[in-house]
Amino acid sequence: MTADVIRVSERWLALREPADAAARATELVERLGEGLPARGGLVVHDLACGTGAMGRWLAPRLPGPQHWVLHDRDRELLAAAAVAPPAAAADGAAVTVEARRSDITRLEQGDLADAALVTASALLDLLTADELAGLLAVCCEVGCPLLMTLSVAGRVELDPADPLDRPLAAAFDAHQRRSTPRGRLLGPAAVAFAVAELERLGADVLVGASPWRLGVAEAELTAVWLTGWLGAACEHSPDLVSASGAYARRRRAQAAAGALTVTVDHADVLALWPPAD
Repeated sequence: MTADVIRVSERWLALREPADAAARATELVERLGEGLPARGGLVVHDLACGTGAMGRWLAPRLPGPQHWVLHDRDRELLAAAAVAPPAAAADGAAVTVEARRSDITRLEQGDLADAALVTASALLDLLTADELAGLLAVCCEVGCPLLMTLSVAGRVELDPADPLDRPLAAAFDAHQRRSTPRGRLLGPAAVAFAVAELERLGADVLVGASPWRLGVAEAELTAVWLTGWLGAACEHSPDLVSASGAYARRRRAQAAAGALTVTVDHADVLALWPPAD
């Protein structure tokens, strides 16, 4: 990312990978095929790749030989991605990977010049408006399909409900839009911003819902997510700290008993560029 980097751990990425895989909008992958070359291999650039989960999910859904170029600023995550590459393509063709340490907010057209597809996951809400606009402009210049999944959409629903749910959710959303040395983060506004910017640049844009639905099978992920959610909310609104401890104990007890479900809304965005005249 940039100087004010938002770091994620391998454990967190490993925990969320199955939930991400279940959530992504598969109907967009079907439409994606319309914008890909009919023959030859695909070069896919995966931005802010983390441990490579996007490739492991998408590569087996696309036919033909594929070469994935994995971009990330974090050396450790890149190393983890390189040792856990995607399986074979949908038709059994080989899939290869290349790890490339880079700042995705400073990419230029030449960095993506060979791309038949650009992907990203859980990224847009971590960017500022200027950063996202610049990245989308580069992708427009390249002119290949762009698939960006799992951007937070600003709605969290816990069942059973609790009186603290709404103030905590509002504080968390405000934290997502916080000011940083890089500028104000887009947070839940990222998808609407991206859609408007892509349409301005001339892309055909499709949006699909990709909510996490966390239940008994995802109890460990729920517990870790809850800790981060509460921490961010309380950082933004310290007046919530005094009540958050009892709230966390209630919610963890419910999760452990299989009595808590959590829905975290995300959205996926696919941009297809009309053929040049």
